[in-house]
Amino acid sequence: MTKPQSEKVLSTLDGLLPELEPVYKDIHAHPELSMQEVRTSKLAAEHLRAAGYEVTAGVGKTGVVGVLRNGDGPTLMLRADMDALPVKEATGLPYASTATATDREGKTVPVMHACGHDMHVTWLIGASTLFARNRDAWRGTLMPVFQPAEETGEGAQAMIDDGLFKRFPKPDAILGQHVMVGPSGLLSSRFGVITSAGDSLQIRMFGRGAHGSMPQASIDPVVMAAATVLRLQTIVSREIAATDSAVVTVGSLQAGTKENVIPDEAIIKLNVRTFDEAVRSHVLAAIERIVNAEAEASGAPRKPEITVLDRYALVKNDAEATKRIAGAFREFFPAERVQETQPTTASEDFGCFGSEWHVPSVFWFVGGTDPEVYSKAKAAGKVGEIPTNHNPGFAPVINPTLKAGVEAMVVAAQAWLST
Repeated sequence: MTKPQSEKVLSTLDGLLPELEPVYKDIHAHPELSMQEVRTSKLAAEHLRAAGYEVTAGVGKTGVVGVLRNGDGPTLMLRADMDALPVKEATGLPYASTATATDREGKTVPVMHACGHDMHVTWLIGASTLFARNRDAWRGTLMPVFQPAEETGEGAQAMIDDGLFKRFPKPDAILGQHVMVGPSGLLSSRFGVITSAGDSLQIRMFGRGAHGSMPQASIDPVVMAAATVLRLQTIVSREIAATDSAVVTVGSLQAGTKENVIPDEAIIKLNVRTFDEAVRSHVLAAIERIVNAEAEASGAPRKPEITVLDRYALVKNDAEATKRIAGAFREFFPAERVQETQPTTASEDFGCFGSEWHVPSVFWFVGGTDPEVYSKAKAAGKVGEIPTNHNPGFAPVINPTLKAGVEAMVVAAQAWLST
């Protein structure tokens, strides 16, 4: 039974929480874009070193890996992502971000931890500190990993490409967690697919510009793009079976600069989410077919350019490892705080670590919404109005979310590390 050992590791958590809360607020107030997490990674590394870990910084550019050896036993990797989003914060919190940064296109953009990665970093700092302070309650090797650039789908692979698999011990399991909308402290997971595959594409459509008063002299890319956007919506409604699932979202359509000038080109940016590889292949092929057909129907002077912006694989939880963690959660937490969830259309690059290292991995969600706020919203049928991840108003309630996430990571890890 792992509960006594988990309780021993967590015995000093209440004393640590007053130290962790300002860490969380500091990270939240100083967000950094993908592959720019210099300050955040330095902070994580400093906390690991202070706790006694061997620390390697700069893995995959800004990633941090800690190693703490504590006798014979399993090796366990715990992962947190660090990057923020180009979103202007609208939470009204006293520690709200006012930060800006230069994005990859050279534009100055607002930056916000709109996905909760600030909470993830703080959770892992907390769990890593507790394990270091209570080494008599576990045996093995602990490897906390602070990963860059989850939001662009490149951070996990960047760490792998930088020798993660060769430079550090191979784990027996890899664990990760994510704060989501839901009553604070609620833990939810499942075996099998838990997050969708994600594909983001840019489509550049070419026309022929002309004066707005002489459309007959043009091949209008605005009309071409508009027709394409409408036709793309038929993929899910008319080509995907009702028993399957897919999402096709056009998030950006850019063309022209002036109302009386027909431009030469238009750019569409879209996102696809799927839970099945065959469905994914069909959707991506349908997008290419429709884009090319609409361009040809318009008499476009050249074929559209389709560029992959980012790509996320399915995250699949290992059945046996998930069962082990679910048992540990149910043993430690009240029954109402542990539930099975359905797959979510959110996407993650966490799965790269396990699938490419050929190691069991488990990913789960931690609720971050004030329980009273969630309860009232649910009673009123307005849960959908609670700001979700990536929303300018998204902000997990610190208490009890901070404590719950540290507890969950420790309890899950102890399913392997308990003496």
